[in-house]
Amino acid sequence: MTVVQNDLIELKNLGMASVNILNAIGVRSYEDLAEMGAVEAYNRIKARGIQVSKVMLYALQGALLNVHWNDLAPELKQQLVEDADQALEQAAVS
Repeated sequence: MTVVQNDLIELKNLGMASVNILNAIGVRSYEDLAEMGAVEAYNRIKARGIQVSKVMLYALQGALLNVHWNDLAPELKQQLVEDADQALEQAAVS
């Protein structure tokens, strides 16, 4: 029996559009997203030229933590943005 493991649609903050975007970068399950992390997933989405706001970054982290993105602490949101920006800068240098 083959089981399609696409539990992404069941996660908080993720609708069909977000799931399709995640599938486009190779994320097909919670485990894939957890392994990649919200920052890396967000940066891969942006690297593909897909226009997303910082809310996508927050939504991904919230999905991993099972909380609504708006309930993330402001400090965590700021750290996510800093981490994403730093990763992009490092990628540009390499």
